[in-house]
Amino acid sequence: MNRNLPPLSLKAARAVPLPAGRRSAELFRDGDLEVRFYAPPGRDPQTPHERDELYIVASGSGHFRLGDTVTPCGVGDLLFAAAHVVHRFEDFSADFAVWVVFYGADK
Repeated sequence: MNRNLPPLSLKAARAVPLPAGRRSAELFRDGDLEVRFYAPPGRDPQTPHERDELYIVASGSGHFRLGDTVTPCGVGDLLFAAAHVVHRFEDFSADFAVWVVFYGADK
């Protein structure tokens, strides 16, 4: 993948095709850093991941479940989910989308 990612608009990210069997589109990868775009349709069926991740809310609003804690979230919010921790988005608007940053080795 090209390491010189030009500025990417929200509109352009929404247009990136999803690979078969994936719910998010890969936008950039370099070593153990991976940036994806995720706009769950209707509900978020995520399961815990093998790596730590950051979410930045790009559009819409909703709630972020991290373990037993549920927090409102909206555009510009930064959310963190450690590897292996149950997390998902709930009760989100139809235009909800996040930039996803995975980093570090599998844990």
